[in-house]
Amino acid sequence: MPNDQLGYRGAADATSGGSPFNENLFLIHSVLAMLSTAKLVRVEAVTNAGDLSPVGFVDVLPLVNQLDGEDNAVPHGVVHNIPYFRLQGGTNAVILDPQIGDIGLCIFADRDISAVKNAKEVANPGSKRRFDMADGLYLGGYLNGVPVQYIRFSAAGVDVVSPTKITLTAPLVEIDASTSLTVNSPQSGFSGAVIVQGLLSWLGGMTGSIASGVASVITGAVQFIGTITSNGHAIDSTHQHTNSGGSGLGGPPQ
Repeated sequence: MPNDQLGYRGAADATSGGSPFNENLFLIHSVLAMLSTAKLVRVEAVTNAGDLSPVGFVDVLPLVNQLDGEDNAVPHGVVHNIPYFRLQGGTNAVILDPQIGDIGLCIFADRDISAVKNAKEVANPGSKRRFDMADGLYLGGYLNGVPVQYIRFSAAGVDVVSPTKITLTAPLVEIDASTSLTVNSPQSGFSGAVIVQGLLSWLGGMTGSIASGVASVITGAVQFIGTITSNGHAIDSTHQHTNSGGSGLGGPPQ
């Protein structure tokens, strides 16, 4: 009888019942097909979006189709509520939640993990199922595109790149540079006091807004080498003063 007249045969093909060996081989393959080990998947939904929150869950779609006995494709359905991996130790973590469209790896536990997912404690398996796709764990980062926000480690050093903003928040932030620190920015702002304990060099001008009638206050000795101008008038050694008696001009007091 032609294959197209046999009706749906599932994973069996025309040779599956041809001999005792083929029959046993078909049974073995059928049992093995029930065991899920690891699959490439695509993220279809995710519970978190980079917020400060506990590790969440993803819905994933296995990307490699199933085949029936006649090699017809049988796509998978979406597998829901899969815990995803976060690099975390105690309360220290790198928060990098999956995004819809990411391709990653889903591995599957040998027993039902549903009770542990709910209790987050030691528990009996939730059922007798084994190697089931419902008991998957998602690991991201396979076959994805070029990132635009990243931390890169290379022979040239470490790059931290963001197209929007980088924020450091801590009671104390310290930068230790054994050679130099360079800030390349058209503008830099400091909302509080600035303390300079070493040599300070100005290669450009200095501007500021007047607060309470005082623009800048410098406490301590100040040494200037070069010309100093205030409102267009030199106030250094080239500046001339009228003598107290009104006769002649003199330099600044020595």
